[in-house]
Amino acid sequence: MPAAIAGLALVAGGCSHSRPTAPVAGVQTHRQQTTAPESADTGIDKIKHVVIVIQENRSFDSYFGTYPGANGIPMRNGTPSVCMPTGTSASCVRPFHDRHDVNGEGPHAAGAFKTDVNGGAMNGFVRVAQDEYKSCSKHPQAALCAYTGPTSIAGYHDQREVPNYWAYARHFVLQDHMFSPSLSWSLPAHLFEISEWSAYCKTHAPSSCKNSVDNWNSSYYGNPRNPHPTFAWTDMTYLFHRYGVSWRYYVQGGQEPDCGNADAITCRGIRQSASTPGIWNPLPSFDTVHIDKQLQNIQPISKFFTAAKAGQLPNVTWIAPSQATGEHPPARVSDGQAYVTNIVNSVMQSPDWDSTAIFVTWDDWGGFYDNVVPPRVDVNGYGIRVPALLISPYARPGYIDHQILSQDSYNRFIEDRWLGGQALNPKTDGRPDPRPDVRETKPGLGNLLQEFDFSQSPLPPLPLPVRPTTDLVEPPGYPAADQPCTGKCAAAGFGGA
Repeated sequence: MPAAIAGLALVAGGCSHSRPTAPVAGVQTHRQQTTAPESADTGIDKIKHVVIVIQENRSFDSYFGTYPGANGIPMRNGTPSVCMPTGTSASCVRPFHDRHDVNGEGPHAAGAFKTDVNGGAMNGFVRVAQDEYKSCSKHPQAALCAYTGPTSIAGYHDQREVPNYWAYARHFVLQDHMFSPSLSWSLPAHLFEISEWSAYCKTHAPSSCKNSVDNWNSSYYGNPRNPHPTFAWTDMTYLFHRYGVSWRYYVQGGQEPDCGNADAITCRGIRQSASTPGIWNPLPSFDTVHIDKQLQNIQPISKFFTAAKAGQLPNVTWIAPSQATGEHPPARVSDGQAYVTNIVNSVMQSPDWDSTAIFVTWDDWGGFYDNVVPPRVDVNGYGIRVPALLISPYARPGYIDHQILSQDSYNRFIEDRWLGGQALNPKTDGRPDPRPDVRETKPGLGNLLQEFDFSQSPLPPLPLPVRPTTDLVEPPGYPAADQPCTGKCAAAGFGGA
């Protein structure tokens, strides 16, 4: 039985314990829960702020595949035992240590997912990347193909390249079975992040919405025929507004971190800001945000740093990067790590540190190799594993959480903390929509409470250098890190303001 599927069966059979009554009169929720420290239920109120930082396009094995104790790259005598077939020769490609600061990715929409998983063999990554790279000469950014290649998706980093991420794992919690909520690309993943669903709506009536795995990416933002899609179904902010939970969605200005076509390796950039709806900023397209008059809660990232310094973080914070800092190829790994470290340091140095849980993860696998077969919970996923960390004074130090998790788990934690367990459930939340299921109530989904120990003395902050010493190298001819990326460089997706 594949590791992930076996784990799912074990989690589903775990012990359950009591949970709060839902705040809606007469409504009870019942979810399977795994064993957590004895203090978890009573101590969850110590968390007054949740900060969710979601980066772009990395698999778990690409960052933590050799982390001690984690379910990582299969090895034999210190050498990866995996060898992925290619479509061009009889040779195969093994995962390899990659020192490059710039990596090439592979396609990562639903079709690529199927090829990568290959019926559970988890060996189609190189083949699907090769198919995309064949068309590189037709791309306006064809130069990227000279820096990387289809085998780049087999590369992995370790503490020599991402020392801060590994330091967070050692001191706090590493989640080694965090699966992207969608078996597709960035947009569906972010829709699940804030609403537990990815759909296409014909009108502003929630009943008009239909399930969409890829969310019709050919007609997404940037397409003049559809400049502002309609997201009519219910999202988390609807419940936040209903129950008085404060929230902010902070957006880093610059260029969008992904392409409107998820199978494209590169694309011409689309500008993003807090005021522009986009792949990483979908909330302005949700009807509920307009109905509740909460557009002002979508703000530039500068306001996050101001709030953290003042000890005025909201209950729930989401943070979206730009292309330059999101780790989406061709963005530098080092720039993404510096960006995340700056965010984490800001919370650690804030008066709010002692009451905060920071979740850091990546939205989808970006075509990079991973060895674990994703559990199939419904037509939408799960997707391939992604890196994930919990950073909090109440995190169990050095703990590796092997539970089956998805980014749905963050919403479940928030619901347990502030909503008394009320889920985004069309049968109970007062705003019906035809979503196929209520994701966070799936019996196999792990419980993030297991990662906390509210009886321990709060862990001290761990501020880290924003630019630690690493072994990262850049490919020859790539735009230098200290040079401004403007004109053709920015248009080609190499970064920008």
